[in-house]
Amino acid sequence: AARLAAALHDGRRVLALSANADTPAEIAALLRERGFGPSRLRVLEQLGAEGESSYEGTAGTWSHAPGDPLNVVAVECRRSPDALRLGVVPGLPDAAYESDGQLTKRYVRAATLAALAPAPGELLWDIGGGSGSIAVEWLRAHPSCRAVTIEKHPVRAERITRNADRLGVPGLRVVTGAAPVALAGLPTPDAVFIGGGLTAPGLLDAGWEALPPGGRLVANTVTLESEALLTDWYRRHGGELVRLAVAQAVPVGGFTGWRQAMPVTQWSVTKPPTTAPTTADAPAQAQNSRS
Repeated sequence: AARLAAALHDGRRVLALSANADTPAEIAALLRERGFGPSRLRVLEQLGAEGESSYEGTAGTWSHAPGDPLNVVAVECRRSPDALRLGVVPGLPDAAYESDGQLTKRYVRAATLAALAPAPGELLWDIGGGSGSIAVEWLRAHPSCRAVTIEKHPVRAERITRNADRLGVPGLRVVTGAAPVALAGLPTPDAVFIGGGLTAPGLLDAGWEALPPGGRLVANTVTLESEALLTDWYRRHGGELVRLAVAQAVPVGGFTGWRQAMPVTQWSVTKPPTTAPTTADAPAQAQNSRS
């Protein structure tokens, strides 16, 4: 039922193949939890057989006992007016995530996903997962996208798994451990995001070396020490170095003013093709190949 969460949009019709007799009730519970209590469900049992039957109801008032294990559930999604709206593009509301504060905030997250540029079938390494928001929204970009998030704190790693399940991407792989050691043995990524621990010895080098030509690396930081490191890498490898600043309107007495969030420095770069031999090197290489 967790995979159904990504398909929940107001007015959408979904046909779900059940795992067993308990699936209809599990789907109804999921719909209620996600703010889709008004959704209508129709359970179709033993289609084409002598015992074919059906029954229906709304998720919010579902009280049917489990029936035949061979069933299909048709869902007409209807969102409650007060339910949190989750769009299909990056930048979900911060409230969509369970978090202890270690969360890439909405507007910076949208800019980060734009820089990572997910495409069908691609694999992301999300290093320093926090709440898992970057990996979750990478996976939501396309059903064939894949992601591994690396988080050294076990409690946060468990929270990432819960966020992934709740937002419809239970396929997110969570590795509990500290990078760069925890990166050993992982499949080659198409993109790497580093959201924490930039000053850990060898971390940027490990992410860069893991990428194939054409792979993307994006790193965010709010500290001067990590910013100095990103500036050095920008000088050596190019790419784009930007500062993202977001301010939100808040009450100031009887008036309204701007509250500035900590600015985020972001470096994004695409790894160039392997350097080809120069013309001057070619004769020497040809001579060596004949010797």
